Amino acid sequence: MKPVHVLLLVLVAALWGFNFVVIKLGLDNFPPLLFSALRFFFAAVPLVFFIPKPYVSWRIIIGIGIMLGVVKFSFLFIGMDVGVPPGLASLLLQSQAFFTVLLAFLVFGAKPRPLQMAGMAVAFTGIALIASSIDGDFTVTGLALVLAAAVAWASSNMLMKKAGNVPMLNLMVWVSLVPPIPLLVISALFEGWDRDLAAIANINLAGAGAVLFVAYVATIFGFAIWGAMISRYGVSTVAPFSLLVPVFGMSSAALLLGEAFGPLRIVAAVLIVIGLVMNVFNPQWFGRKPAAA
Repeated sequence: MKPVHVLLLVLVAALWGFNFVVIKLGLDNFPPLLFSALRFFFAAVPLVFFIPKPYVSWRIIIGIGIMLGVVKFSFLFIGMDVGVPPGLASLLLQSQAFFTVLLAFLVFGAKPRPLQMAGMAVAFTGIALIASSIDGDFTVTGLALVLAAAVAWASSNMLMKKAGNVPMLNLMVWVSLVPPIPLLVISALFEGWDRDLAAIANINLAGAGAVLFVAYVATIFGFAIWGAMISRYGVSTVAPFSLLVPVFGMSSAALLLGEAFGPLRIVAAVLIVIGLVMNVFNPQWFGRKPAAA
């Protein structure tokens, strides 16, 4: 892999990690569901008028849009709003990798490798340790919602698999068309039109910047680079860079928001990251072919 491409992938991981700090800023300015609706609206418009629809059925696009855009980000944003600090959220959300393996087994019959199963055990031990550290800023409800967001992300990964090998940027732009209207309706019902209109009427530079960052930087720029690198080098080469996301997420939350982790949460984070490494480990990284089944 060319050094410039390594740097680009590290940059994307850093932006996706820092994105959790930006999400926290957005949640300080908007109700969670409205913030999510705005994020997807601007991720789709105006690019949808210039980027062609990928060769994927509308059924798949709508399915991904609902599961990823409506379900996952509703759970994530509400979870962070009611009690999960951004650094921990960036870490806990990566459990989607393990839920993806489990769903792949249930849906496609893809049996996990022994190392993946061991990685899941290590990572879920870390999650259990984090759950034991519930305090005033970190709630059981928030933890449950963020883990539910990880399950929803894993479910959308199953639909992504059915979409096949299509340009990631094109897919994300068209998928982003789906969530805004359902999210606005749900926001009006549960968060209230008055609260939504007040948030929009009193928008400031911080709120506008948060929306534009999550829409254009984290979503459009991030997935454009990520998709291009997957097309060039393959998933097995690019996927390990996602391990850096919680590292950057926790670091930026600690530096910019003063989020404290403490020894227990640091140990738990190390266990989860080790579990992730075990989950994506490929013997070919070391020039060896995997053993025949």
